[in-house]
Amino acid sequence: MSVQNVTFPSNGGQAHGYLQLPEAGTGPGVIVIQEWWGLTDHIADITRRLAAEGFVALAPDLYGGATTHDAAEAQQLMTEMPADRAAKDLAGAVDFLLAQEAVTSSTVGVIGFCMGGGFVLQLAADRPEQVSAAVPFYGFPQNPDEVASRIRGAVQGHYATKDRIPLDAVRDLFGRLKNAELHVYEAGHAFLNDENLIGTHDPEAAKLAWSRAVAFLHEHVGS
Repeated sequence: MSVQNVTFPSNGGQAHGYLQLPEAGTGPGVIVIQEWWGLTDHIADITRRLAAEGFVALAPDLYGGATTHDAAEAQQLMTEMPADRAAKDLAGAVDFLLAQEAVTSSTVGVIGFCMGGGFVLQLAADRPEQVSAAVPFYGFPQNPDEVASRIRGAVQGHYATKDRIPLDAVRDLFGRLKNAELHVYEAGHAFLNDENLIGTHDPEAAKLAWSRAVAFLHEHVGS
């Protein structure tokens, strides 16, 4: 598999990201959206795992190179990142990925975690024609009513019972989506992240959720 650090036009400037090609060199496109920690080794590993499943995976860097493992600093980085700029960067990532010769699909899938899970749903709403599969992990959008009305692609959500995100709100949102499935795990926040510092990684839940997500992306991001 081949990896590239890439730069692409976005929001009138340049954005950066991490692009992973599958061993075959071509495949359907998937965008990976970071947690509030930044473009960490965990997110880079997610792109490699998706490439191993046959996808061309792009992880945009929403923090411009900054990463942290300190919760207070992560909160500051997230707060200082304008949400509209991040949304435009992600829209630019969709255009960039679909323009790659290696990408065989006419649409993309999007998968994201925590902060990135909320952006998954926002991007699916902002680009309803290009995003055919959205997979949020333990993330919630800032404007659920608007998001629910604009998403056209399929959505598969992964949420935890021991988390700060109210499951009632999650169930209400998913109940308003036209093509959605919701999975809830007896686990804590960031249960998929095997390098998280809050001690909530759950190998069994992570394995099940990952298998579901990969199958869902294959189903809804056609070649």
